[in-house]
Amino acid sequence: MPVTRSLCGQCGVGCGIRAVTGEAREVTIAGDPVHPANGGLLCERSHALVDMLPLEGRLLRPTIGGRPAGWDRAIGQAARRLGDIIARHGPASVALHVPGGLLTEDYYVANKLMKGFVGSANIDAPFAGAGGMAAAQRAAFGEDVMPAAYEDLGQADLLLLVGGSTARRHPVLHDRIEAIRAERGTPMILIAPGDDGQDVEADLRLNVTPGSEAVLLAGLLLHCHDSGAVDAGFPANRLTVPDGFWTALRKGHDLWSVARACGLGPGEVRGFYEAVAGVPRMVTLFSPAGAGAAARRLSAAVLNLHLATGRIGRPGAAPFAVTGAANGMGGREVGCWAGELAAHRDFSVDSLAEVGRFWGATAIADRPGLSDAALAEAVTAGQVRALLVLGGLPSASHSIRALLEQVPLAILTTPWTEAEASGPRTIALPSPLWVEKDGTLTGADRLISRQRRLFPLPGEAKPDWWIMTRLARAMGWRDAFHYERPADIYREHVRLTAYCNQGARLLNLKRHAPISNPAYEELTPWRWGEVPFDEGRFSTPDGKARLVPSWDQES
Repeated sequence: MPVTRSLCGQCGVGCGIRAVTGEAREVTIAGDPVHPANGGLLCERSHALVDMLPLEGRLLRPTIGGRPAGWDRAIGQAARRLGDIIARHGPASVALHVPGGLLTEDYYVANKLMKGFVGSANIDAPFAGAGGMAAAQRAAFGEDVMPAAYEDLGQADLLLLVGGSTARRHPVLHDRIEAIRAERGTPMILIAPGDDGQDVEADLRLNVTPGSEAVLLAGLLLHCHDSGAVDAGFPANRLTVPDGFWTALRKGHDLWSVARACGLGPGEVRGFYEAVAGVPRMVTLFSPAGAGAAARRLSAAVLNLHLATGRIGRPGAAPFAVTGAANGMGGREVGCWAGELAAHRDFSVDSLAEVGRFWGATAIADRPGLSDAALAEAVTAGQVRALLVLGGLPSASHSIRALLEQVPLAILTTPWTEAEASGPRTIALPSPLWVEKDGTLTGADRLISRQRRLFPLPGEAKPDWWIMTRLARAMGWRDAFHYERPADIYREHVRLTAYCNQGARLLNLKRHAPISNPAYEELTPWRWGEVPFDEGRFSTPDGKARLVPSWDQES
């Protein structure tokens, strides 16, 4: 029976699998022992792959208003109705929702279609900020780059874990940490509210008030500054500290104020400070949830601590944000969210000109778009008239799900025959489940790996990139959407990261620009960026990182 090396794809760790497939959609799955992300480990989340094998409930052919239709008719009607809405109401009347489990090639085509040809950056994505984190990294480093790799865990002198759920939601990561601690004796400190993380073994546990983690870390930063633990050489040469930063940090971050805010005793807080301040190499693992103020504050507090103390740009010293989306990193790399244009470029005049020229864009989005609550409000107000939803409907609690009935046009790619997919204004197009996808994924630590299809696409189902490509062609943009296979898209994505990039951005995948179709098929895991910022230069105009306030500045 054939053996396929592929990916689990059920969280952001990016674990490799070895799948032995048989007839009638049978499969035996084990961890891939040579994959860098997991080294053969797998957790119970991989069981979801077996749950994808039955075909009951699958959407196997396109439908228009709940009635079966051929691909040509469905795509033609979607293109015509979408074009009419754009002509009458403008590009901003169109929005896209993507999940965290698409492949990088899917995200690339969807983002290019929306921002380069529809002309809208209204893209709702679960990793959009990884909102707080993506925005914090851009503000601090000049680019949304994850500085850490899993190998850093085994080279650190201290592991600082913020939130027990960071480990609990990623069992393979937790197992790797435990193995490292058993082998090297690496101490670990856990900061978590209440009972969160009671199943996580730590040398020091701080049970803080929920939401106070950023305050504790900001207090630690102030302690490092006052005790001389800040790396004086690093700030002087590589870091810009805003005027008044240290003075403003003192407000609410003295020992007693921090203890009160965190629900800890002053002695506990001081002990924590002293345990961390003198450690040369530390990895801080955290999960900034959502794109709100709390995620922004936590992300900024972690980055500030690592930058000011010089714990970045060398093995075993880095902040490590662990997100839940399977391919959130791939989506952020291509820019498939509302806050960036493409390939780590913003909406500056130069970026718009470069990306527009590269794509041959006909109507490029020139500013960030709407997502999350702002997008929901725009739909309710009648400002957004068409919704494209890729990869199936989000959970019942997600605002997008309730909005489908409010728009005149909903174009949905989905593996399932869901009730919402049969509405009179909905065009539903059959798409694959994870075990049927083929392309690439980027793990949480910038590791690019191949996802290989385990089973043929059932019925008339097509990949999401294929569907978006055919929609773009039907709308008159055939020359710009010439893709026939995932490798075509990967090559273009790689070339865009290198286009007009003379070192301003760390994301530069030019080594794969000439990759052939056979080489793409055999692609082995590789990580871009090596050790980010190891030469002390960041992706800002002056090459220096920046400290960013992690507190409400009006307070």
